[in-house]
Amino acid sequence: MSHLTALKAYLPWIQTPLVANAPMSGSAKSKLAIAVTRAGGLGQIGFLDDMHELLTELESTKKGLEESGFNTSKTLPIGLGVIVFGSSMHAWMPLFEKYKPAVAWLSFADTDTLSQWTEGVRKSSPETRVWVQIGSVAAAVDVAQACHPNALVLQGGDAGGHGHENGASIVSLFPEIADALHYLGLGDIPLIAAGGIVDGRGCAAALTLGAAGIVMGTRFLAAEETSIPNIYRDAVFEASDGGRTTARSRVFDEVWGPNFWPDIYDGRCLRNKIYEHYKNGVDVRKIQSWISEAMNGPDSVNLDTKDMGSIWAGTGVGLVKKQEKAAVIIDEVRGDARKYLKRASLCL
Repeated sequence: MSHLTALKAYLPWIQTPLVANAPMSGSAKSKLAIAVTRAGGLGQIGFLDDMHELLTELESTKKGLEESGFNTSKTLPIGLGVIVFGSSMHAWMPLFEKYKPAVAWLSFADTDTLSQWTEGVRKSSPETRVWVQIGSVAAAVDVAQACHPNALVLQGGDAGGHGHENGASIVSLFPEIADALHYLGLGDIPLIAAGGIVDGRGCAAALTLGAAGIVMGTRFLAAEETSIPNIYRDAVFEASDGGRTTARSRVFDEVWGPNFWPDIYDGRCLRNKIYEHYKNGVDVRKIQSWISEAMNGPDSVNLDTKDMGSIWAGTGVGLVKKQEKAAVIIDEVRGDARKYLKRASLCL
């Protein structure tokens, strides 16, 4: 059975190439999940630690997809993202049992914990398939052996948001993981590419690496259905030269209080004054004081929001220039990917 056939067995509505929105915490909610799934992709709701809010989003998603003709009796045709470390299995399992999302996207935890969650999800909702996000060869091998997930999401270092501090680009990460799994007899696990993919060219490249599908986060910051302030979206549109205008650092979390993220993770954001101060050796506590004074001072109305907030975005941000509906984004990416794959075949 091919990887794509395996995916379509439990995601029967998807069109190819498979495009999923990243389960961006606080930004990927019901509107985006509904729009992406309606367009033949895998729509996903991102992590929310407010269970009441999450219940509301799941109910809205269920209602919206049923109104669009989707059958939700077996599974809810979306993915549900969980930041595993610090989360209570006892709080989450009833949600999986009640709503039965087609995919449980698990991320950010040690292998033993991910194994416990995988077992818990499969017990609570047997029809739900488990995808695990990883960012290194070692993590991929460990998780594949311990959990045998239904898919591994390989997150390259170009990705926006949180990820492995020492992660490699998907161009080298993907083939090394694929080879390692094949050597261990685990080549049956579909691999999904994430990190730095924002258009059809990136999608085509991922497919040639052997990806069964792609995930985009930064590109969907431009989607009308994504829940982010317009001022943040405008900052994304203004950015260019993504390798220079974004940076990976733990400071983007540390300035807002105790950083509970495990040491192996940092995050990629648009570069701002917070990062520049940190890069120049300013102590985090002094940066916190500067933020407090700036936000509460007489000139606070003139502050650049980008300098005061952590706007998570990947290196592909320079290619994201306008607001569009999610379905338009997906159609464009799919169409362009086919075009570039066909063009590449002519070079053989």
